[in-house]
Amino acid sequence: QVQLVESGGGLVQAGGSLRLSCVVSGNILSINAMGWYRQSPGKERELVATITSGGSTNYANSVKGRFTISRENAKNTVYLQMNSLKADDTAVYYCNANVVSIYRAMNYWGKGTLVTVSS
Repeated sequence: QVQLVESGGGLVQAGGSLRLSCVVSGNILSINAMGWYRQSPGKERELVATITSGGSTNYANSVKGRFTISRENAKNTVYLQMNSLKADDTAVYYCNANVVSIYRAMNYWGKGTLVTVSS
């Protein structure tokens, strides 16, 4: 059993900042890539940022220069620092991790945390 639990969402004014966290727990041997995705009402889930086990990062064009993804391997945790937030960033943010357990490697999702940016 593997669980991903996000935290840090909330209501913030445009131009403000939030930091999301996601802790992975359970039957874990190692964690490969981790990432953040988001979904707004009426839209498909989209990639926000990913980070490999070695620390290489990838960002959606819409968040480059404003968001920073990082991870703390010893704590099985991934973070998303979001600065200069815009109303368009309003969405449910989901954590994703490719977790290696004793049986196999699988992608897991958290339940999401809501970020609301008021204009």
